[in-house]
Amino acid sequence: MKNYIPKWHKELELFTKVKPLIILEGNVLDSYQYPTKDDGIMFMPRLTQYLNYFLKDASYQNVIFYDNLRGFYNNFEAEALENFAKLVCADISNGFIKSKFSGTGRTAPTIIRDAFAQNKSATAIVMDFASRYIITPENMEQSDIDSFTILLQSSLETLKNLLVIIVNKVNDLPAWFYLQNPNVKIITMSFPAKEERENFVKGEKQFPYFFRREIRESQLDYYNQHTDELAKIQDRFVALTDGLSLKELNSLKQLCKNECLNIRDMCDIIDLYKYGIKENPWKNLDREKINKAAFEKRVKGQDVAISKTLDIIKRAITGLAGLQSSSHSRPKGILFFAGPTGTGKTETAKTLAEILFGDENCCIRFDMSEYSQGHSDQKLLGAPPGYIGYEAGGQLTNAVKKNPFSILLFDEIEKAHPSIFDKFLQILEDGRMTDGQGNTVYFSESIIIFTSNLGIFTPNEFGARETNITIDMPYEEMSLKIRQAIENYFKINLGRPEILNRIGENIVVYDYIRPNIAKDILSAQINKIRQNLMTDKKIDIHLSDKAFNVLQESALKNLQNGGRGIGNVVESLFINPLARYLFDNRIDENAKINVDDITLTSFYPELLCTIH
Repeated sequence: MKNYIPKWHKELELFTKVKPLIILEGNVLDSYQYPTKDDGIMFMPRLTQYLNYFLKDASYQNVIFYDNLRGFYNNFEAEALENFAKLVCADISNGFIKSKFSGTGRTAPTIIRDAFAQNKSATAIVMDFASRYIITPENMEQSDIDSFTILLQSSLETLKNLLVIIVNKVNDLPAWFYLQNPNVKIITMSFPAKEERENFVKGEKQFPYFFRREIRESQLDYYNQHTDELAKIQDRFVALTDGLSLKELNSLKQLCKNECLNIRDMCDIIDLYKYGIKENPWKNLDREKINKAAFEKRVKGQDVAISKTLDIIKRAITGLAGLQSSSHSRPKGILFFAGPTGTGKTETAKTLAEILFGDENCCIRFDMSEYSQGHSDQKLLGAPPGYIGYEAGGQLTNAVKKNPFSILLFDEIEKAHPSIFDKFLQILEDGRMTDGQGNTVYFSESIIIFTSNLGIFTPNEFGARETNITIDMPYEEMSLKIRQAIENYFKINLGRPEILNRIGENIVVYDYIRPNIAKDILSAQINKIRQNLMTDKKIDIHLSDKAFNVLQESALKNLQNGGRGIGNVVESLFINPLARYLFDNRIDENAKINVDDITLTSFYPELLCTIH
């Protein structure tokens, strides 16, 4: 396998020849694979070790490292610090040249200025942990400003020397130090690319040591003869570790060995690492439960919506979700439920959670009207360090860390602040998010469901809302109008067509509650009330046809609000007067009541009942 050279390494090779000041940011705390001249790889546990080899290969005679706690040092070459001490006329104490970044006395920048003033021997100085030299760029004392100014002057005046500054992110340094400075090159170090992970996983000196010796000896011969099977296992492992560092890959290797995993099961270690579990609930699903009948008990009259939802869920279970995508870490499934209110969108999500994970509480709901302000992304994902609420974390990220195997329901998504959509883009594409505390949260085992009332009303030419769909429209016409309104919202109103692209064809439109379905919902609600009363209080309620028809007639007049409207009718015309009747007649338990009629003539509906 040919060694892959990361982009940042190539940038280093290019710009160390023409720039006197390099700033490295990003993935600077990782381990690294150093490409050797003979097409081999040396595993480097620290960036400083990597840079020592790199700069020596680049013909720098003196390579020295610095941090604010220890001063100047070189732990990799015994003579390097002695040569540097002579160059700058400094004393060595216990293997270090002690010097603070700023303050009184001979500071580190003044020593660097002395080193860069000479041009006899090419000197490279690497300043490590530079994000910790000052409190913040906005809160600098004059001595801090002077120290950075000296570094800037030194880099401007040197001819053959190099200063490398390692930071977590470039804005940990004062902006005036690097902005509009043609002598500075900022290089961002990203997490290992697919090719780097392949080098790590498939390398002859790496892969066998994912497993205990007895497993290697008993299984490797088989896979050496069945290379296609082995390649599939390795390729899946590489794909599922997208976004992980080499240090994390090394941890996975050690976990594989510790857990005595077989070669065919090596991908299971990723679930253990990410979620702390060995057995993935997605692999233990009872497939017999995943059918339309399981939904129809709770969601009435939505055959098309349920069929499409089931298709997407079955795609997730069989592992066919996202096959056309380059990302293997996207959420298990993405659904966008649209349509009139009260038609079963939320109930479908709860039912799905119960079927998949055994508990409807695994449907975690977020009312997006609560995230309509500009700072709402912090509420959802956590405030950055130094801001109020940092310790609490984000509501979404906390929920997913606690239960990664869940349905995430974002209700009325159109009410969210536009800044939230930037976060959703990353979640939908990469399946992960870093919270305000710097922890990576994974969404790759979740189903994400958005609900929306978009398309029910649309603005006219004067900006006023007008009805876009009506209950007398056929489902096909209504569905087309709603989908068009959703497309217009994301493309025109929001100006974010990329959100719609991530959702794709997973828009599921719910139909109005039609009259025949309304009767079934009404019957189901009445029966549920009767069953609960019988179970809890041993009160047996029977409704005459006449009483039921009164409820039915009122319910059919209120179908614009769907099942919720029917529930309101039942509460107003049946539950409230029933509660009044039981209270007034001191009926607490053990009774049989016939509801003969419901009168609507008075201000309060009344039940005409017979007690047996």
